[in-house]
Amino acid sequence: MKMIRFDDLQLFVRTAALGSFSQAAREADLLPGQVAAAVARLERELDLRLFVRTTRSLRLTGEGALYLPYAQEVLATLREGQARVQGEDAELHGTLQLSAPSDFGRNLLLPWLSAFRAAHPRLRLHLRLSDEVADVFRDPVDVAIRIGYFDDANYVALPLLEGNRRVLAASPGYLQRRGTPTRLEDLREHDCLVYQLNGRAYDRWSFEVDARRTVIPVRGPLVCDDADVVRRWAVAGEGITYKSWLDLREDVRAGRLQLLLDGVGSSIPLQLVCPHRKQFSPAVRQLHAQLRQHLQPLLSGMPDGVARPLSPTAALADNGGPP
Repeated sequence: MKMIRFDDLQLFVRTAALGSFSQAAREADLLPGQVAAAVARLERELDLRLFVRTTRSLRLTGEGALYLPYAQEVLATLREGQARVQGEDAELHGTLQLSAPSDFGRNLLLPWLSAFRAAHPRLRLHLRLSDEVADVFRDPVDVAIRIGYFDDANYVALPLLEGNRRVLAASPGYLQRRGTPTRLEDLREHDCLVYQLNGRAYDRWSFEVDARRTVIPVRGPLVCDDADVVRRWAVAGEGITYKSWLDLREDVRAGRLQLLLDGVGSSIPLQLVCPHRKQFSPAVRQLHAQLRQHLQPLLSGMPDGVARPLSPTAALADNGGPP
C-alpha cells in the first residue's frame, strides 16, 4: 500500500479551497514550489491528476473533485481521533482559527478571548474580524460566529444565544429633533441608517408582529458597509438603526440610545458554525461553553417586542440585513 503523507493531504485540501499554490503556501508559511511539490507527490501516490494547471488558473480535475471530500473526511477523522485520545480535560494546544462579525468582535468578544487564551496558554488563536460572512469551507477558519439564520444543510451549528433579537433604536437628540415613531410605517418618513454588504443595501427592514412578518422599506442619507459605524451614527444622532440587541445593549443602558416601538423587532440568534461535526474539537467545545456563559446574562433588559397593533403592510422580500 502506498504511503500518503498527512501534510500533503492538508496542502491539497487548502490548495483546492484557495485555488492557488501561492495562497496555500502563504497560509502554511512555505514556498509555492513546496506546495506544488507536495501536491505532485500526492498525485504520484494516487496515480491521479488532481489539478489542471495553466499559467493563469488552477482548478480541480474531475478526479480531484471526487477525491476532495474523502481527503477532508480523513483529516477530520484524524483530528477527532487525536481529540478523543487526549480527552476533554487535556491541556489545549495547537491553533484555533475563529471568524466573527467586526462589531461583535471588537465590542464584546475580545476580552472573552483574552481570558480564554490566558486559561489555555499553549493554545494559539487566529481571529478574523470582518462584516463579510466567512466561508468556513474556503477561508482559513475552523469555526465562525454568525448572527442570524442561514439556510445551508452543509453547515453544523452550535447555538450561542438563541433569544437574541434585532431592535430599533435612536438617540434622544434625534428623537427630540425629528419626533418618535409610533407605528412601523412612520419609519418611511425618518432617516434610517442603512447597512451595506457586498454592494447590497439592507434597506427593507423585517419585523415579527403577531407571529407574522412585516417588511418596511426604509431610506436615509447615510449608508455604510461597517455595522459598527452604523451604530456610532445612531449614537451621534444621525438617524434610526435596526441592529442586534447585543450590539446596542450598552448604548441603551447608558442612555445614549432609546429603544423604539416597545422593542418590536425580529429574532436573530447567535451561533457557532463549522463545516463538519468532527471539527468540534475540545478547543471549540470549551470556547463554545465559555461564550455561552458570557452571552446568556446579556439578554437581561432586552424588551419582549410586543408592539401595539399595526396597519397592514405589503410583505416584501426580507432585506433587513444581517447585523
